[in-house]
Amino acid sequence: MTDKKTRVYLVEDHTIVRAGLVALLQTAADLEVIGEAADGRTAVAEIEELKPDVVLCDLALPGLSGLDVIQRVVKESGGPRVIVLTMHHDHVWVQRAVEAGASGYVLKGSGVQDVLNAVRAVASGEEFLSPRAQLESQVEPLSPREREVLTLLAEGHRSREIGDILEISSRTAEHHRARIMRKLGINDVAGLVRYAIRNGLVDENLK
Repeated sequence: MTDKKTRVYLVEDHTIVRAGLVALLQTAADLEVIGEAADGRTAVAEIEELKPDVVLCDLALPGLSGLDVIQRVVKESGGPRVIVLTMHHDHVWVQRAVEAGASGYVLKGSGVQDVLNAVRAVASGEEFLSPRAQLESQVEPLSPREREVLTLLAEGHRSREIGDILEISSRTAEHHRARIMRKLGINDVAGLVRYAIRNGLVDENLK
C-alpha cells in the first residue's frame, strides 16, 4: 500500500473548463493537480520543470497545438503520460493523438468518472480510450483522395465538377463518394456535410 498521489497537470485554454477539471480531480484522494496552463508553450516549459505523472491536454490550444505539446513532452523529452481531453471524436484525431504519443483519449462529453478512470489507468501504465473514441478508432480511415472528394462534396460540388477539379472522371468521383459513405456509415450528402464541418474539413459557416 502507498499513499503517494498521482501528480496531474492540466492544459486547457478555457478557464471555466479548466476550473471544473481542477475541482473534479480534487475530489479524488489519490490525485493531485500540480499545475495548469492555458497555452501550449507555457505547458511545455512547466511540464519539463514540474515533471507530473499525467498530463490532461486539449487539442485546440493557442501557441502550440495539443499534438505539438504531446510530441514535445512525450517523444522528445521522455516525459509524462498524456491523456487527450477534447471535443474532437473523429478517428483521424484519435489516430493522430496516439501517433504523437498520447496514452489516453477522452471526449469532453464523457462522464466525470471517465476522466478519473482515464487518469488512474494511464498512471498505472495502461491505455485508455473513452467508449466513443474507441468506436471511432475502429473506423476505416479515409484516404487522402477520399478526404479531398469529401471536402469538395461538402462545399457543394457535384461529381462532374469534382472530376474536373481533381482531373478524374465523374464516375471515379462517384465511386469515391460511395466508398466514403460506406466507411463512415453515412447515407446522404447532408450527413457528409455535417461530418466535414464537425471535423474541420470545411468552414462551419459554409452556405
